[in-house]
Amino acid sequence: MQIFAVNTTIYNACIAGDLHTAEELLTQEIDADDNRHDSYANRSVVRARNSDWDNALQDAVKSIDIKPSSLGYVSKGIALCGKEQLWDAVESFDLTLMCLNRGLITVDILLLIKAVAFFNSGRHDEAMRRIQNLANSYQHSDTLPCSIVNLAMIAFEDGRYSEAAGQLTTCITTVTDSFLRTTPFEPRLKIFTVLFGWDLDSLWQIANQRRLRRPAASNSLPVTFKQECTALCVLKGDEAAAASNLETAIELYSAAIALDCSRHSFVHRSKANLERNLYAEALHDAEKVVELDPSSYIGYELKHTALHGAQRYDEAVKAFKIMLSRLADSPDAEIRKLRQQYGSLSEVEGTFRRAIHAQLENAPLRLLNTSTGHLCNREAQIDAFMESAEYNKHFYSSMMHMPLQTKPIEEAVEMYFRWDKVVYDLDPIGTIVKLQTFCKMARNAGYYWAWSDTCCIDQNNNVELQESVNSMFIWYRHSALTIVYLSDVLPSSQSGVLANSTWNTRGWTIQEFLAPNIVLFYQADWTLYLDDRSPNHKDSVAIMQELEHSTGINARALVAFRPGTRGAREKLRWASSRVTTLQEDIAYSLFGIFKVHLPVIYGEKKQNALGRLLQEIIAHSGDITALDWVGKSSEFNSCLPADIHSYKAPSYMLPSLSEDEMQTSVSMLQHTVAMESASKLYALLNNLSAPRFANSRLQLPCIAFLLTEVKRKDVKNRKPPFTYDVTADGLQDLVITAEAKLIQFSRLKPTQQKFLLVRPWNRHDLGLPDFTEDDEQSLDGFLLESPLDDSFGESVGENEPVDLDSQSREFRLMVRLGQPFSALLPAQQHGGEYKRIASDRNIVAQVKDVTAVRDMMNVRTLEIL
Repeated sequence: MQIFAVNTTIYNACIAGDLHTAEELLTQEIDADDNRHDSYANRSVVRARNSDWDNALQDAVKSIDIKPSSLGYVSKGIALCGKEQLWDAVESFDLTLMCLNRGLITVDILLLIKAVAFFNSGRHDEAMRRIQNLANSYQHSDTLPCSIVNLAMIAFEDGRYSEAAGQLTTCITTVTDSFLRTTPFEPRLKIFTVLFGWDLDSLWQIANQRRLRRPAASNSLPVTFKQECTALCVLKGDEAAAASNLETAIELYSAAIALDCSRHSFVHRSKANLERNLYAEALHDAEKVVELDPSSYIGYELKHTALHGAQRYDEAVKAFKIMLSRLADSPDAEIRKLRQQYGSLSEVEGTFRRAIHAQLENAPLRLLNTSTGHLCNREAQIDAFMESAEYNKHFYSSMMHMPLQTKPIEEAVEMYFRWDKVVYDLDPIGTIVKLQTFCKMARNAGYYWAWSDTCCIDQNNNVELQESVNSMFIWYRHSALTIVYLSDVLPSSQSGVLANSTWNTRGWTIQEFLAPNIVLFYQADWTLYLDDRSPNHKDSVAIMQELEHSTGINARALVAFRPGTRGAREKLRWASSRVTTLQEDIAYSLFGIFKVHLPVIYGEKKQNALGRLLQEIIAHSGDITALDWVGKSSEFNSCLPADIHSYKAPSYMLPSLSEDEMQTSVSMLQHTVAMESASKLYALLNNLSAPRFANSRLQLPCIAFLLTEVKRKDVKNRKPPFTYDVTADGLQDLVITAEAKLIQFSRLKPTQQKFLLVRPWNRHDLGLPDFTEDDEQSLDGFLLESPLDDSFGESVGENEPVDLDSQSREFRLMVRLGQPFSALLPAQQHGGEYKRIASDRNIVAQVKDVTAVRDMMNVRTLEIL
């Protein structure tokens, strides 16, 4: 207030955070007198607080034009920092000194204002360095230095509460003096509240809260002040918890507990610990809540939740039952209503009893308990179940989820009371018949061991499930024989029926015929399909041709498939028409096909599962063919599809050049394009790194072409898809069809958002030999044929010689770049990254003039979200 001419009314409004009122009052002053420099300077400060940098700068300049002042130059410096014009801001801050006295405190406060403005504009290291230097200069001062206060406030604003309090408390000389003063800040420091909205009082209270942990300090404080501090800690803790900053929230709740061990603070900390899955800590707080208020249901609610999370199911059930009684006995009618959201004890217990008796009706009277080794009669069996963790787990779950579901209870009882039996002794009903016959077929074929996914995977064992999904392809590959049972293919069926079998539509079955070396297909009556008695149906030309026609998979791949990420786009097309019961399985069923090992996370949903798979394929191989799709973008990454069905259509193929056509084009370019330009372009592309994909972000090397005009064609059409005429620098005009509405713009009416058409870069276009391909051919004698091996569906020269001189190779690259290509349409985001705009059809683009090398020189790597 003494350093800068801040209007008292405006000052109070800024302190209270009522910026709207402050701006209105200042505007009224300016409307009444347009020549008041102080009003413009004050309004510049208010507008800067609202991040309205352009208008703030305009007001500051106007104030200085009328009359130079300290607040005018400071407000201008802050506005320039907001606009990231830091050198101009430094100049404005320095000019402030002309309007001030040169006292040490005044100069320091000005330097600190400059540092804080730097911090707010993102120059954290520079700001902290300046403040730390000032703080060091005051190490031996007996007064509270301004620089320490600012250092503490920056830490406070950055959420580092303990560090902020530590900075401040180092400057407090005695505990008694600390609490006799409401705040340690001299009036001049209030300018930081006006300029930046700093909550100095909250910082002071948090510093006091840390000192309150000393018994002598805590006992000397008034009760009202302790309550205010406690309430502030809980409030700040709730804000941190709402922002998912649980560690900070727990720290603040702990500070509140140190001040006042109230039930309220323990409840909040227990809930925060539960969210962090810290069940032991949550249980400790819950028991404290019960101790402080045993008649309330809240402590028992927290207690049973913590015990359940810790898998102490028997104790959780006991706490849960006490909670129910507290709810039912509460004098508060609203609390009693909460009891209605939980199940009835008698109903759940009755359901368990009925399930037990139904399960044991045809069971032996005595069974050996495999856990204890005891031989148990019927009563002992039931007692053992009622005392087991399995019972408590499902009892708890049944009470928590209404309406009551009987099937999980029946399944739990069936699982617990099952006993060892040979598979042939089970009642031949349903899938048991299939399992029995399968085992007999394997036994008759001379095999001692058999495996079936219907019974040989413990779905409740997560470790076993993970291993099974990631190893299933290998198991099939190394099996001596794989039997495929076609339950809907009738006896004596003719060729072609296999193609229409339900088995041929399922996602998991694709590896059943690709992975094994030996496969036999059986009809519904367990006779061989087409009565083909050969030892391996992969040797049957008729059956393999039928599978090729129905699946779209090359017959050679059916017979000798090799897993891996090569030819990814073609493999994805194979799976594009298949279905799975669980949506995530469409991705999990392909792990073995692509030879990737990833976590199995049921519940993550299809887009995330498919996104993780595609990310791994691209990250591992650099193969960009997985980006070749039409349809809807994934939430995982916009360059990936939301559904595997987007790969159903074959890749868009462009005509290839013959060697004569290639030679003619090269000859023409050698007479029209400077060798230096061709070499520079070749070097740029040759130095590009492979695509990188991690943490849902794609680093995509490409040649980018800036869009200069987008114009809607079908203006009357209000339903998607929409069609647009598109113009881009260096490209021929083209038409794009998309589900989304694109921003329409032109050179005369530009848009601030940047749109590009990009050609994803594939090193194949450099014309270098592919040694990986040679290795695969020599290892397998077979290479998966994929049209996408030709660089994202682009055309290349046929029978192209490998041994080319440098000049010929560089001009051949230019010829290829002059051919049509499949383009992506990314839009720039606020952070500089891009998002792909999905299209319903392939976007096919072509350069206007292949001799215009400059149009193809925008070689870059985009980060795509």
